Amino acid sequence: MDLQRYVKNLGKHFKGLPAVYINSDNIDKYIKSRLADGLANATINRELSALKRMFHLGSRRTPPKVHSIPYIPHLEENNVRSGFLEHKDYLKLEDELPEYLRLGLTIAYHTGVRFEETFSLTWKQVDLTKGAIYLDRKDTKTKEPRIVYLTGEFYEKIAAQKELRDALFPGCKYVVFNRGKRIKDCGTAWDSACKRAGIEGLLFHDLRRSGCRNMIQAGVDEKTAMIISGHKTSSVFKRYQIVNESNLKEASEKVMLYFRKQEAKAERKL
Repeated sequence: MDLQRYVKNLGKHFKGLPAVYINSDNIDKYIKSRLADGLANATINRELSALKRMFHLGSRRTPPKVHSIPYIPHLEENNVRSGFLEHKDYLKLEDELPEYLRLGLTIAYHTGVRFEETFSLTWKQVDLTKGAIYLDRKDTKTKEPRIVYLTGEFYEKIAAQKELRDALFPGCKYVVFNRGKRIKDCGTAWDSACKRAGIEGLLFHDLRRSGCRNMIQAGVDEKTAMIISGHKTSSVFKRYQIVNESNLKEASEKVMLYFRKQEAKAERKL
């Protein structure tokens, strides 16, 4: 999601250091430094994955830019985050975000699509007459084409963005933009807005979980929701069906209601 952000953080530590001098000792120092900064293991792993990807790309060049790839560890992490956005917090965050990020929030919250799919979306992929967004296979992580239909607030915001773009930035091809330019990273503005909204620590990727959860709770069947969000396997999708306290309370009430109905049936038989 925030590849540019990860690369930027790597650059601060390894800037000016030739690849041949990046070894296990340097990587261990980097990990210790990031842990001292208070970063979660999962975030550090994303940065290490970016570093590993750089080495592999360099080794595939002709001639190779990298002849030896150092061991890059993977820190233990809990892959199942519990972060998601309640609707009241969505509204708070929308108010706190700078104008240029609000549509990105809406798209991800409504559909569960990925960060890259949200911010690389172009107007060629939007049909306001049919009220639909068309994601080509080349634009999706799973390489599967998808259609997302626009309704209500979702449609209205996309249409308003089109009017803004046509009036001020007619040459901009991106649906979500800042001053007519593509948005590649929203880290600082996002983190600041989350803090002001009282939901500090929320990741943009949590909107993916929220979007999936919203569809399921709205009664959308799992298969359809998976097509919209772009999930290939149900096992991964099910990780996003997050349950909160109100869900648990509602479940308990449903069970209690079931027991009462069973007791009533038993009494009628007596």
